[in-house]
Amino acid sequence: MTQPPQRLSTYGAVDLSAFSRPTPPPGGATQPGASADPPGGYVVDVTEATFEAEVITRSSIVPVVVDFWAEWCEPCKLLSPVLERLAAQDAGRWLLARIDVDANQRLAGAAGVQSIPLVLGVIAGQAVPLFNGALPETEVRRYLDELMRVAVANGVTGRLSGPPGGEGDGDEVGAEPAAPPLDPYADAMALLVAGDLDGAGAAYEAMLGQAPGDPDATRGLALVGLGRRVQDLDPTTALAAADGHPDDVEAQCRAADVEVANGDARAAFSRLVETVRRTSGDDRDAARAHLVDLFAAVGPADYRVPAARAALANALY
Repeated sequence: MTQPPQRLSTYGAVDLSAFSRPTPPPGGATQPGASADPPGGYVVDVTEATFEAEVITRSSIVPVVVDFWAEWCEPCKLLSPVLERLAAQDAGRWLLARIDVDANQRLAGAAGVQSIPLVLGVIAGQAVPLFNGALPETEVRRYLDELMRVAVANGVTGRLSGPPGGEGDGDEVGAEPAAPPLDPYADAMALLVAGDLDGAGAAYEAMLGQAPGDPDATRGLALVGLGRRVQDLDPTTALAAADGHPDDVEAQCRAADVEVANGDARAAFSRLVETVRRTSGDDRDAARAHLVDLFAAVGPADYRVPAARAALANALY
């Protein structure tokens, strides 16, 4: 069974509404990197001026994978060719949208970009975090395969017709389901992406009832718990409260939840390891237990989890 990628959920989803009608630059000038006729095909360079057409509109036909990058970013230079190669291999099942964070700082700010490369998926106008960093191609493929399954579950089954630069470049075909078949976990994942936490939780609990200890269902249930904890939090307020009260364990746990929800698991793990290191008794136990729960939500296959587990062990002993 294909293992679903970690954090494929609406927690920390980007609010795309601000870009449905892009604000023109002063004097009607074109933003750096913008083009009146943006490139089509399987890979496009996107600016704020083209975001609605290339990302929001097209995501109702095919999933859009958004790659936030910059020229100075060395990991970006490793990841971008991988994404471009996979986009070519999948031949129009999804669109790769590249956003230069230096030239498009408002888009980067709305996405909560703290480090790059950062990759998001967009399905029917809904953006969800995928992953940070230059992952190996096999890991990137797992994320893409799960994104396609969720897209099918949400009725986004089109295809871009024609290779980049070729005849029919960038045209959409709306009725060609090209994604892999759904597996038994796709319905629960679709509920999770749609924000139906109660429905997703019930689905994952049913799976665990049939197969106790199932790692995918365990991870899914942990993601549901994360979603319930962050759904009413204001991220800015939660992070500020934690920074202002370093000894408040509950505040540190809330901030760590926000960081994981926004795709920055490394920061969340570091925050809670340090909380464990400087506390004792019940406070230490609470911080440790919360960190272990976040390990479950992110998933043991994530490359950041083993290092964080080792750091936790050092902090405890």
